[in-house]
Amino acid sequence: MERPAGRLVVCPTPIGNLEDVTLRVLRALREAAVVACEDTRHTRRLLDRHGIEARLVSFHEHNERRRARELAERVAGGETVALVSDAGTPGVSDPGFVLVRECMARGLAVEVLPGPSAVVTAVVASGLPADRWRYAGFLPRKEGELRAELERAADTLVAFESPGRVARTLKVLADLDPEREVAVCRELTKVHEEVVRGTARELAERFAKGARGEIVLVVGPAAAGDASLAPALDAVAALVEAGARRRAAAKVVSGLTGIPANRLYQG
Repeated sequence: MERPAGRLVVCPTPIGNLEDVTLRVLRALREAAVVACEDTRHTRRLLDRHGIEARLVSFHEHNERRRARELAERVAGGETVALVSDAGTPGVSDPGFVLVRECMARGLAVEVLPGPSAVVTAVVASGLPADRWRYAGFLPRKEGELRAELERAADTLVAFESPGRVARTLKVLADLDPEREVAVCRELTKVHEEVVRGTARELAERFAKGARGEIVLVVGPAAAGDASLAPALDAVAALVEAGARRRAAAKVVSGLTGIPANRLYQG
């Protein structure tokens, strides 16, 4: 007798307003044998709001690998497992990737439902070019790496940022290019939602003391001259990896590109 076909259903959940959930997600949560979630108390509030009773199991960064194997076994046994995060789409800077990979490696069915995303919401709300954009997750903590990340953004860049670091990030960006277009998207879809648009200089001054809440930072494309730094910096990095000293590598690439060697050396 063949086993019934199980599946993993990836279910995006509201990023703030509990009404921002699709009918397909609600149906999947009702039908699932078990719902894997970051915080069972948080998910229970969403389920209670929509009158859904479901068995919940914790699935977070500290138990992700062990729990992924257990949940994949359940899918293999014919059960439907629904995966949610506290907000947005699981796997996008939230637990989920390991479980999805585990199911795929076993040849199990994985269904991803569309739904809320702070990333997409912020890109559109920013008013910045959305034909080409890149999601960077959480921005680097080290200033040198942060500068490199911001300088290489030839397309619109969208990233999560913490309230405690947003002031520093905006200051670094203002130092690099004070006229760069930026949007700080704060508490999206929540009661205190705020989208502030302006130049890097203006926003660095506006948020010099930081900001509260969950923040998505959207940075407009670098000017053409700045964008040309990316391949030059990549060339320097490649030469260093091959054994060259960074200063010597910077001089070589400078001679080929015309970009000042000191600029390339500092990265």
